[in-house]
Amino acid sequence: MTDFAVRVQDLTVAYDAQPVLWDIDLEIPRSSLVAIVGPNGAGKSTLLKAMLGLLKPVTGGVTFPAGLSKHDIGYIPQSEHVDWDFPTTALDVVLMGRYGHLGLVRRPKKADRALALSCLEKVGMADYRSRQIAGLSGGQQQRVFLARALCQEANIYFMDEPFKGVDTVTEKAIVALLQELKAAGKTVIVVHHDLQTVPDYFDWVALINMQLVDAGPVSEVFHDKNLSRTYRGTMPPLKGAV
Repeated sequence: MTDFAVRVQDLTVAYDAQPVLWDIDLEIPRSSLVAIVGPNGAGKSTLLKAMLGLLKPVTGGVTFPAGLSKHDIGYIPQSEHVDWDFPTTALDVVLMGRYGHLGLVRRPKKADRALALSCLEKVGMADYRSRQIAGLSGGQQQRVFLARALCQEANIYFMDEPFKGVDTVTEKAIVALLQELKAAGKTVIVVHHDLQTVPDYFDWVALINMQLVDAGPVSEVFHDKNLSRTYRGTMPPLKGAV
């Protein structure tokens, strides 16, 4: 069994011929909680989408372990990129996480519904199972999408700023889910903006500013010198960093 979850080699991505990522070489270990960190416009979400195959690189590519299928990969996009007005209930949204296992014509079984309800319970949303997704608050909507990811039973999860704009209850639910996924041997890769919580939430970090500044265990690479290089001197020293 390989010891990596995702391998990025010589990756360059451009929008309208304007490069936004340059020569990224990155190997993310299996069973890790990974934060992708950098300033606004650094290419963090672009890197995530390129790893998912949603963007075609100019050069380079992305490799997953042999035998991994598309159903083994879960994705939670930024909340503003989701059509929350789509007429569906919270339970139906979570059941969408089972579609990769069911195929195109099979309907969810009793076991699938039970799993979906269990996932809603884990994120504190079981009581809202029949509510229309459009009628939920932003934090509640995000928790439903987290439940959908959990219901998918993927091996690698990509999350684009899942903590952005959520309340304290939702943030705690997300952290609990991340820890649960890691404990189950999953790999979780998160675009993250709050530097203060990186050491508490993650064990591995990739520092990005169009190029890869550094990557590795949080205890080794998440320090003031690397952060200054990443943010080019525009951020204050991080509390507790060295």
